[in-house]
Amino acid sequence: MKNKKIPEPGAPDTGNQPKEKEKADILGTFYELTEMLATVTVVVMLLFAFLLRLNIVDGQSMEQTLYHGEYLAVSDLFYEPTPGDIVIIHDISQVGYGNPIVKRVIATEGQTVDIRCDFHNWHLYVDGVEVDEEAYRYLATDTLLLPEYKFPITVPEGEIFVLGDNRNHSADSRQIEIGTIDVRCVVGKAWMRVMPFDRAEYFRNPYAE
Repeated sequence: MKNKKIPEPGAPDTGNQPKEKEKADILGTFYELTEMLATVTVVVMLLFAFLLRLNIVDGQSMEQTLYHGEYLAVSDLFYEPTPGDIVIIHDISQVGYGNPIVKRVIATEGQTVDIRCDFHNWHLYVDGVEVDEEAYRYLATDTLLLPEYKFPITVPEGEIFVLGDNRNHSADSRQIEIGTIDVRCVVGKAWMRVMPFDRAEYFRNPYAE
């Protein structure tokens, strides 16, 4: 029987070194993850503080593109309204529309809009050219919302013409109480849907495709 070697007094105990090293590695990884999470949190907070804001869809006027209660990331940084974009509009001077509304830009200043529609057909023309809206337009069959203006109309300087994708359930530039929108009332462009997470989506301009 061999005698067990006893460490000399003052000699380091090498038997615990692997465990201590493993513990140090775990702590180091934890600190790195915590630091990364803190950095990401700060970046996201700065992003939403200075570049983006969140807006909630209110109502059914943009179905079936957007639904009530969904969250949109919106920005107005260097933004100029462009036909096809989804925008947030806030005009506190309009009675009954004190809250921001979500619409799609159809035409900008100087462009001429013409609408011809009935229960089964919808034809939209901008500057005499029919717009292909099959990618986003929805025509509910339970009602028909007719324009209150006499078309065609030319969009005034500094204004835009907007419509909701849910054409028969949308108050928009067809109605006298809203009409064409002053671009100064445009809060920004909706760049993406961020919530609910299973419907998160970046919005592409259908006119540019």
